[in-house]
Amino acid sequence: MPVARRELRNLLVPGAGVLLPGVSNALTARVVADLGFPVAYVTGAGIANTSFGFPDIGLVSVTELADHVAAIREAFPGPLMVDADTGFGNALNMARTVRLLERAGADALQIEDQVFPKRCGHFSGKQVIPAAEMVQKLKAAVDARHDRDVLIIARTDAIAPEGFESALARAAAYHEAGADLTFVEAPTSLEQMAEIPRRLPWPQILNIVMGGRTPELTNAKVREMGFAGVIYANVALQAAVLGMQAALGELKRQGHMGDAAKLVVDFSERQRLVVKHEYDALERKYADKS
Repeated sequence: MPVARRELRNLLVPGAGVLLPGVSNALTARVVADLGFPVAYVTGAGIANTSFGFPDIGLVSVTELADHVAAIREAFPGPLMVDADTGFGNALNMARTVRLLERAGADALQIEDQVFPKRCGHFSGKQVIPAAEMVQKLKAAVDARHDRDVLIIARTDAIAPEGFESALARAAAYHEAGADLTFVEAPTSLEQMAEIPRRLPWPQILNIVMGGRTPELTNAKVREMGFAGVIYANVALQAAVLGMQAALGELKRQGHMGDAAKLVVDFSERQRLVVKHEYDALERKYADKS
């Protein structure tokens, strides 16, 4: 049975190490669900890359994000944790963002303290807003929820511009302001990673970016450190790019697929993933019987 929104809080507890695979579209969400992951992470970077061909530098609008969340919501039965960037503006914008994304189907919202427009947490040149301003934005986010079971996750990107101690202090202030979980982005060493849940004893999120600044650990080690969840935001995206390059490269080289057809998913499997059989059944149900 899928995990319900009301159960997500009990799932994301210190030491759980829940895997949060990133999804940027409905098809990826169907694959993630089919593999048995109970929760998915709607990745802003993934949406920027796959739907618009943009880098993750804050070019996707809140309404575009909400449209993607709504489509993914239709395809994924469990809770969705949604990357809401900076809330797309000040405290008033934050309140609207929360209401819009909750209505679109978000069950948890990750909000960060970067200057708008933001950039990927593993890029250089990040800047953060004053901690006091972020506190007010988080209070607005908490107040804007219609459903108290929607989780507010406060992310800080302060390690790079202000240092590790500042990032921990910000996370503590954000938790005090009402955030249900906190997320210290881009620790660069095992020592920093271990200190986050040790010094911030409420649920913490870790983000692993393949090729990014944070070392990857086994899930057993992540749980041992005390993290509640670990995001793999763009594994599906990066794997898909590699697969497309391999298959299309063979098509370009040979002029046809031939033996390289083994590089693509079977036609029947593709239809199974998009639940064509359900639409076939509906077509039969509503066929003209006259």
